[in-house]
Amino acid sequence: MKRTGARESGAARRCAVGKLAIFGVGLIGGSFALALKKRNAVARVVGVGRSRANLAAARRLGIIDEIAADPALAVKNADLVLLAVPLGQTAAVLAQIAPYLAPHTVVTDAGSTKRDVIAGARRYLGAAFARFVPAHPIAGIEKSGAQAALADLYRGRSLIVTPEPETDPRAVRRVTAAWKLAGMRVITMRAADHDRVFALVSHLPHLLSFALVDNIAGYGDAAALFKHTGGGFRDLSRIAGSSPEMWRDICLANRDAILAALDGYLGALKLLRGMVEASDGQGLEARFAAARAAHAKWLVKKTGWRTGD
Repeated sequence: MKRTGARESGAARRCAVGKLAIFGVGLIGGSFALALKKRNAVARVVGVGRSRANLAAARRLGIIDEIAADPALAVKNADLVLLAVPLGQTAAVLAQIAPYLAPHTVVTDAGSTKRDVIAGARRYLGAAFARFVPAHPIAGIEKSGAQAALADLYRGRSLIVTPEPETDPRAVRRVTAAWKLAGMRVITMRAADHDRVFALVSHLPHLLSFALVDNIAGYGDAAALFKHTGGGFRDLSRIAGSSPEMWRDICLANRDAILAALDGYLGALKLLRGMVEASDGQGLEARFAAARAAHAKWLVKKTGWRTGD
């Protein structure tokens, strides 16, 4: 894509990305910056965020080169803009930056839902919508903030892109090339398919984990109960350590798909409850065996490991 605007420095010409503006320099945005810096693939990184302390930490850690208080200055002549803010803030950021995007600037996001983000981009970006590439890096840990950022977070992980018919293929190539440099493999999906899939395999498990911990915490003897937890509880509850703000926004943004996923799970629980109530050992064993076989099949496809290896 032809670059216009301010003259590039020699360093920028040698880099895949000259100026990168990141809104939300936490685990996701910070790790993206570190990954590109590790590959010498970005000349300058500008960070924007709500917490001055977090931005100062990001600069101290070498994640960003500059802090921008003004979104307009942050995106001025940027080659790539990454929105890594909580979903509830994405539309507002799009509205703020839209008037200041240069003709060559490509905008992308890292949100866990796509239809709502696309709707916001379509509403606020105008002609620049063709240079908006909806994306979702499938990577993360339960920690947050700039200090959690890891240069190798994305290595070997998948990036989902959900371009619209109007999306400029050159913009898609620029975004996917940057994420490939970060170590990711790229998968293209329809936005509606993405939201349904991740409601089932990501959003639902997080809700279940939050519900499990919240349920135990509600008992009068919760302190004693938590003392007796073991590996099973630890595995199931691990993701309850995730950001409440982020998961609130995801639930609201992907409401319909999550409701459908919850209804399916509640049906499965109701079936199991009926078997337990009826002392249906044969039925329970059959359901457990089917689930175990499905898990083993998934594990082999994902990792190459077989149960018992």
